Amino acid sequence: MGGKLPPSRRSRFGAQVYQAKKPAPGNTHIRVKERIIELRRETKLCAKKLNYKLAKENIVVSDRVIGKIIKTEGLVRKYRIRKLTYKYVKASLAKGELVEVDVKFVPDFIEGKRYFQFTAIDCASRWRYLKIDDDIGNGSAIAFLQDLLKVADFRIRAIKTDNGTCFTNRYVGYLKSAEPINPRLHPVDIFCQRHNIIHYLIDPGKPAQNGRVERSHRTDQEMFYERNNFKNVLDLKRKLRKWNNYYNNLEHCALGGKTPNEALLT
Repeated sequence: MGGKLPPSRRSRFGAQVYQAKKPAPGNTHIRVKERIIELRRETKLCAKKLNYKLAKENIVVSDRVIGKIIKTEGLVRKYRIRKLTYKYVKASLAKGELVEVDVKFVPDFIEGKRYFQFTAIDCASRWRYLKIDDDIGNGSAIAFLQDLLKVADFRIRAIKTDNGTCFTNRYVGYLKSAEPINPRLHPVDIFCQRHNIIHYLIDPGKPAQNGRVERSHRTDQEMFYERNNFKNVLDLKRKLRKWNNYYNNLEHCALGGKTPNEALLT
């Protein structure tokens, strides 16, 4: 005894074939896939236009399924991407024309207290000035800038800082001022105006725009803080002065083998 054969149908080629079993839920019938691939190769049409043609053949399938099948078979259009090359031109700076200023946390507590390192680096010569403080308030930032002006033997025309509250109130108070036309300036901005210094701010969350001082802090971390222990804050300040003196007399690749102190003389 033999079972009944499944109902037959005619293919588009005219030959009589037996109807295949229904595909599992979520899968597309193999013959539908073959027809989609065939139409794609013949017409190069998009998934939506292919669906219009399939609908005329009583084949119901979504645009998304057609797109997946085309992509799986590698029949998607390959767009030509033009690679753009950028040529970066570094503007030459004179000493003091731009000084980057930032604050670094001293990694470990000293005698149970947190300390901070203020750093200023001249973009042209890479000359640095460092100072340790136990506070990062407005007064500490201004005191650091006052010392910087005394120590530097060149005129500082502009400084660049991040958006820390010790340097600016641009994003915490400036825009919220009761007088938007005449807002209250930050003490550092007032100090810079009095000394005819331009104060630039980097974009929020873009420390790379202060790249020289950030790289300087990395060097401090790797070559100074990770190699030294400090008995007290006086020991820290003494060793930091020696380290900064060494740094200012160290040959730099960016200076063509010159030291920062040598670059100041040119």
